[in-house]
Order: sequence, then C-alpha cells, then structure tokens
Amino acid sequence: MTGTHKLYVATRKGLFTVVRDRGWRIAGLDFRGDNCSAVLEHPGTGALYAGLDHGHFGAKLHRSTDGGANWQEIEAPRYPPKADDEEDWVDMHGRVIPHSLLRIWCLEADHPDRPGGIWCGTIPGGLFHSDDGGDRWARIEGLWNHPLRRRWFGGGADYPGIHSVCLDPNDATCVRIAVSCGGVWESRDAGVTWDCLGEGWRAEFMPPEQAADPAVQDVHRLVQSAASADVLWAQHHNGIFRSTDGGRHWTELGDVSPSAFGFAVAVHPADPDTAWFLPAEKDQRRMAVNGRLVVNRTRDGGRGFETLSHGLPAEHAYDLVYRHGLDVDATGESLAFGSTTGSLFVSEDAGDHWQCLSAHLPPIHAVRFAPAAP
Repeated sequence: MTGTHKLYVATRKGLFTVVRDRGWRIAGLDFRGDNCSAVLEHPGTGALYAGLDHGHFGAKLHRSTDGGANWQEIEAPRYPPKADDEEDWVDMHGRVIPHSLLRIWCLEADHPDRPGGIWCGTIPGGLFHSDDGGDRWARIEGLWNHPLRRRWFGGGADYPGIHSVCLDPNDATCVRIAVSCGGVWESRDAGVTWDCLGEGWRAEFMPPEQAADPAVQDVHRLVQSAASADVLWAQHHNGIFRSTDGGRHWTELGDVSPSAFGFAVAVHPADPDTAWFLPAEKDQRRMAVNGRLVVNRTRDGGRGFETLSHGLPAEHAYDLVYRHGLDVDATGESLAFGSTTGSLFVSEDAGDHWQCLSAHLPPIHAVRFAPAAP
C-alpha cells in the first residue's frame, strides 16, 4: 500500500488521529469530550488546526505546530461589529440571522503561492481569510456585502453557511465556494469581487419560477479536481451535478441507484472523471437506503455509476455521512468515511473493498487524510 498513512477524524466528542503502520489503528485523541467541527493539516506549513463548537460558549480555534503534541488556542474568525445603518439579515422564515460566529464549518489551505494562507467558511455565512497562519483573520467583505447574500437561508443547519472552499491550483486568484443554501460562488481576484455561478441547477424545494435561481441552490458539498480545475462535482439536495467549465454550467446526472441524494462527494486527485458518493434516503429519514450502506463510484464523468459494498453492512445500517465525512488521499487509492453512528471505514483500493476501523466512535463530522509528504 502506498499513499498517506495518517487520517484525522473530527467528531462530536473530540479529534481522533488514525495511523497506518502494521494496520490501521486509532493513535490519539485530542479535545476529549469537545465537539470538533473542522480539521486541517496545512500542507504548506505542517501546522494542524482544529475548530471546536462549544455551543453556548461559542466557537474556538486551536493550532498545533508539533503534530498535535501541544495545542494553542488562537483567535477565531470574528464578525466585525454591525454598522449602525446596517439592516438586520432576515431569512425567508422571518428569523433574524445572528451577526456573530456560530460554527467553523470548513478550513482550507490557500494557494501554494501563499503558503501561510488559510480560508475559513462559517455559519452564518461569513467567509474569512488569514495570511499569517491564523494569527489574524479578515472577513471577505466583497462577499458579505454582495446584495444576493441576503437571499441565502439555512438548509441542513438553521442558518446559511459556507462549507466548501476550492482553490484553483493553476490560478492563485481564483476561489470558488459553496453555500447551503446559497449556491456556488466564484472570485477571480482573490476574494475582492464575487459572482454567483450556475446554469442547469434545479431546486425542487423552491417555487417553480425560482427553481433555477443560482443564488438559492442547496449545494451540500463542492469539490474540484486537482488535475483539471474547471471540473467541479456537487452533491446537491436534488441530486448529483457536474460542471466542466468552472461552474458556469451544470449537468444533473440521473439514473443513480440506489439514490442520488446525499451530502458527501470526493473526486480523484489525478482523474477528474472519477468521483465517489455516499447515497442516502432523502429528507426526513436521512439514513442509508433500505438500511444498506454502500458507496457509489463513477469513472466516466457520471455517465455510469458502480455501487460498492464489499465490507460494508448489508442490513440494519442507519448511517448518514455528513458533507465532510468522506475523503480521498493524494494517490486516489485510499478513501475513508465516517458516519453519524460513529462508524469509520477505510478502503485501500479506490473503494472496491472496505474495512471497518471502529463502530463505536462519537458521531463523525469530518474525516481528512494528512497531506502527502513533500
């Protein structure tokens, strides 16, 4: 087996580190009992970051510069004070959306040309950037002040949130994000100005005359091919969508069994036509289809899908995999996913076979392979 030998698992009760030596094993637990919402090992600096959700006590951010042996709490992204003339942000249900950080929902390393840079997507809908490894954060005002932002609303969470940040490896100024519910957005000037992207979307939960509106789409997860930055995959509330022109046009991929609904998607780092999904029953049930846990894979850009189940429970499985609960390593051979039931699975052959590392972890928010060694 080649590839990455370390995996981070962010859960409702702490951050687990899983390693592979003579076999996969849980090697450590940090923030025992704390709700860990996001994790990042920065490929440029090697620093490790963990976002924590302390509920009533707020969201916190911690950093380790020695591989997790020691942690330091650092300044979390902070919403600037509300301007005196700034109107309340009221969602479609008439609720006033808080003007403060509720959750760190995703952490992503910036383009390699900015080795200390980090992007942070949050609930309720603020995008932040740090150019110094997290010592200082700035809210991206070009997005926050965009008039279409006030049309965003909560999907899986009560309030809108930015859960996906994709950096174009060939263009340090190109950033794409996804919002639930608010669609896919692109900046071509490193976050100064923004455009909402997308023809071809379908939001069946909206009135018919608004169903194709790109600014109200419930994108569950957005990923970008490292090999072809214009190829984007989206797991949407209404199905699986793919774009080959940087998000300007989207094609919905039909005839996906057992379901085109889900939250997670991962794309092969070297093959933009290969992607993996975790199908689920839609809406109220939110669990594996018919109690059978499977992974869907396409190797031809979505024209056809395989259902992979070797090593996965074939009955009485009530797992749901959150949007950050699936990851693929730099080789494209090792995959891992974790579920709401605390089950953690790993594959070392691109999903053909799976092994269960644990069925007793806390509910899993995110899994993430450590970056490949330089």
